Amino acid sequence: MKRMQFYIDTSVINFLFVTDAPDFRRTTVDFFENHAGRHDLFISDVVLLEIDRDPNMEHRALLLEAIREYHLELLPDNYRDTVIELAALYIERGAIPRNKTEDAQHVAYATVFEMDALLSWNFKHLANVNREARIQIVNIEAGYRYPIRLLSPLEAIYEP
Repeated sequence: MKRMQFYIDTSVINFLFVTDAPDFRRTTVDFFENHAGRHDLFISDVVLLEIDRDPNMEHRALLLEAIREYHLELLPDNYRDTVIELAALYIERGAIPRNKTEDAQHVAYATVFEMDALLSWNFKHLANVNREARIQIVNIEAGYRYPIRLLSPLEAIYEP
């Protein structure tokens, strides 16, 4: 069986270290410790930029160490222009809010590289069925036929 390819957004890595959402943290740790090895996990330069903006240097170091520890592979940036164009299209068409450029870029990376799913704890702007439907419409109109799912790590740990 083909290994699934998951794009991991910054929120998932961040939830390894949260203290105010123990259930999400426990699920995130479970995903990385017990389930992630069955899948190919990817991040993009957008994740690294978001981490780099973290004002807490200790937290930033923890996030970067988690990327190494869990073998999150950095996608190449040779399609950066395509990603930026597709992200702009998501915003223009209302699939992603105007002020969420980086969220749009996460989705665009996952789409361009034909990930099976984008994993996020961001239910408002990413991991929800309504957003997924809007993004699929834009993707089809833009010529991207590979169906991407927008899921939480909780949905990724349960498999047959």
